[in-house]
Amino acid sequence: MNKRKIINDPVYGFITISSDLLFDLVEHPYFQRLRRIKQLGLADLVYPGALHTRFHHALGAMHLMSLALRALQERGHLIWEPEIEAAQAAILLHDLGHGPFSHVLESVLLPGVEHESVTLAMMKELNRQMDGRLDIAIQMFEGVYPRKFFHQMISSQLDMDRMDYLNRDSFYTGVIEGSIGADRLIKMLDISQDQLVVEEKGILSIENFLHARRLMYWQVYLHKTLLSAQAMLTEILRRARELSSQGENLFATSDFSRFLHHNFTLADFEQNIDLLESFNNLDDNDVWASVKGWAKHPDEVLSTLCKSLLDRHLFKISFFSTIPGEEILKPIREKLLSAGVAENQLSYFLITGETTNSAYEKEQDPIKVKMKNGTLLDIADASDIPTIEALTKIVRKYYVCWGKNVSLRG
Repeated sequence: MNKRKIINDPVYGFITISSDLLFDLVEHPYFQRLRRIKQLGLADLVYPGALHTRFHHALGAMHLMSLALRALQERGHLIWEPEIEAAQAAILLHDLGHGPFSHVLESVLLPGVEHESVTLAMMKELNRQMDGRLDIAIQMFEGVYPRKFFHQMISSQLDMDRMDYLNRDSFYTGVIEGSIGADRLIKMLDISQDQLVVEEKGILSIENFLHARRLMYWQVYLHKTLLSAQAMLTEILRRARELSSQGENLFATSDFSRFLHHNFTLADFEQNIDLLESFNNLDDNDVWASVKGWAKHPDEVLSTLCKSLLDRHLFKISFFSTIPGEEILKPIREKLLSAGVAENQLSYFLITGETTNSAYEKEQDPIKVKMKNGTLLDIADASDIPTIEALTKIVRKYYVCWGKNVSLRG
C-alpha cells in the first residue's frame, strides 16, 4: 500500500505525508477523532467561517515543522531523518488530549487534568501499539530529548503550533490582522547553543508575529460574545453534572455519560486503557446532541440554558478594569430574581470571571535573536519598537455575564 500521500490544504496548498509512520498516525482513530473537534469551539457564533478542526491544525503544524527542519538543514545543521520524522510525529499528535470544544470544557469534564497530560497518555498508548516507534517523538514532546531545540519547535513561544493556529484561525475567521507570514519567519530560524533562535534580519517578522497574536486574542479568542457563549456552555455542563450527581438519568451517549457521572484523575487515564478509549469517543457531536436533548428537560435551569445557546440568545456581557463590586452585581441579581430565577439558581445566570492576555512571556520563555556579531538578545531588547516591551505586560480584564432576557416562570 502506498502510504506517501498529498493533502490539499486551503492555507498552505499541498501538505505531504512523507513516511509510513506519519501515515499510520493520521489513520489511527485517536487522530481521526480530531476531525470532529472544531479548532475554535464556539467561535463560529461570532465568525461563521470558523468551522475548521483540530485535524486541519495538526496537519498544518506538521507541515510547518517539516519546512522549518529542512530550512535548518540548509543552514548546515546536522539533523537526522529519524529526528525529522519524530518531530513531525510529536507536533502531529500534540492536540490528542483536547476534549470536546477544546479548552472550554476542560475545567468541567476533567477538573485538575490538563489536556497536555492526556495527550501524553494517549501518545504512550499509541507507542505501545506501534512497538516503540514513537520513543523519540515522546522524548521531544516531554522536553527530555538531548537536543533541546526540538522541544522548542513543539512547545514554546515560537513553535509550529502557534505559527499554524495564528495563520489558520486568521484565514478561517477572516481576521486578516492575525496573518503572520510563516514562510519568512521559518526561513529566519537558526540554532545557537542548542536553542531555537531567529536571525537579526527576522526581527520584523517576530514583531509582526507577536502583534498578530495579541490582536487575535482580543478579536477572536477572547471576543466578548465568544466568552459569553463559552460561559453558557460551561454552566450547561455544570448543571448537567449536578443533576447527574443527584441520580438524574440525563440523555447522553454512553461515553459522555461516563464523564458526567465521574471525576477522573490523570492516574485513571494512565492506568485504564478503556478510559482512554472512552475519552477518544468524545467529540463536539456528543455535547451538541446532549444540549439538543436537554433543551426539553423538565429542569428549568438546564433547559433554559440549552435553548438559549441553541438559538444564540446569548447572555449579556460587560468588561471592567477592576473586579466588579456590589454596585454592579446587586441590580443584576434583583432583575434575575424578579424574572423568576431562584436564589440557589443565580450562579447559573450570573457569572463573573477574568481574562488575561500577555502576547509575549519574556521571563518564562524568551524569544532569542541571533545578532550579526553572534550574541543572543531577547527580542524585547533587540527590537527598536517600544511596543514589544509593552507586550510583555499582562493585560487583565474582568467581566460580568448574565441572562438579560431569562425568564423562569414555568
